[in-house]
Amino acid sequence: MSHAPGEPVDLRQMEVVIAVAEEGGFTAAAQRLHIVQSAVSSTVRALERELGTPLFDRTTHRVSLTPAGEAFVPAARAALRAADQARAAVDVVQGQLRGRITVGTMQGVWADLHRPLAALRAEHPGVVVRLRQAAVVDIRQALREGTVDLAVVALDRQQQRGLVTRLLSHEEMVLVSAPGRTFPVTDGKVALADAARLPLVDFTPGWAIRLAVDKAFRAASVDREPTFEVNDIVAASELVRNDLGVCVMPVSIADRFPDLTTHHFERHAPNWKVMVVRPRGEAPPAVDALLRHMT
Repeated sequence: MSHAPGEPVDLRQMEVVIAVAEEGGFTAAAQRLHIVQSAVSSTVRALERELGTPLFDRTTHRVSLTPAGEAFVPAARAALRAADQARAAVDVVQGQLRGRITVGTMQGVWADLHRPLAALRAEHPGVVVRLRQAAVVDIRQALREGTVDLAVVALDRQQQRGLVTRLLSHEEMVLVSAPGRTFPVTDGKVALADAARLPLVDFTPGWAIRLAVDKAFRAASVDREPTFEVNDIVAASELVRNDLGVCVMPVSIADRFPDLTTHHFERHAPNWKVMVVRPRGEAPPAVDALLRHMT
C-alpha cells in the first residue's frame, strides 16, 4: 500500500504498540502505561495511518499482531533499548545513573537477588528495577526478545546458547516429606524408583525444578505420575506438610521449611545450576552496575 511519508515514528508510539502487543489488548496496555484506553487506541490508529498498514488484527475477544506488526515490534524494542542506552551514557558522564531494567527470575532464587538489588539501590537510587517472575522457558524467550535485560535462572546447556552466563550456584535436590511419613530408605537415602511410588507433588511443566526432575527420572529409566501439580513453592510445602504427598526440590528451598523432613537420593539426584544470564552484546550501564554486585 503506497502512502505519503508521515511524521517519524516517535518513542512514545513505539512504547504504546509494544505494550498492546505484550499485554494482548488495549485495556491492559492502558493500565500498564497509566493512561486512558482511548489514548492508546488513538496513538495506535495514528501510527497505522502514518505507516499505511494495520499493526493489529482486532476482534471481539482478542488483539493480535499482523505481519507488519510482527516486523515492527522487535525493531521498536531495539529502538527503545538504543534510546535508553543513549540516555544512560549521558547519565554516566554526569556521574549519575537512571533508567529502568527488567530482571527475570524464577521462584526459589530470591536469596540470589535481594542483596545485589539492595546494593544497586544504595548506589544508584535513580534506577528502577522491574522484577518479572515466570517459568524458565518464558524467561528464556523474554531474553531473546529483549523484554528482560538480565535474569537469574537455572538453564541447561542447550538453553544457554546465545546468552552470556555466569554460574551462581550448583546444588542437588532432595525429597521433602511430612515428618511422620515412612518409606524405604538405605543409609538414610531414598531411591528414585521408591520415590516414584509415592504420591508426588510436582511443579508445572516449564519450571526449572520440573525440568531437572524430569531429566533425572528419565536418566534413571523410572516412570512417575504426579498426584498434584502446583505453580507455587509455598503451596507445594503445604501439601507436603499435610502429608498429601512428597516433593522434590533444591536443598536451599527445602531449608526454608525446617518442620519438613528431607531425604537425599541414592543415585541420579536431580540438580540445577542457577546462573545470571543476559543477551550477548554490550550491557546497559544499569545492568553492568547490578552485575558488579552479583557473585
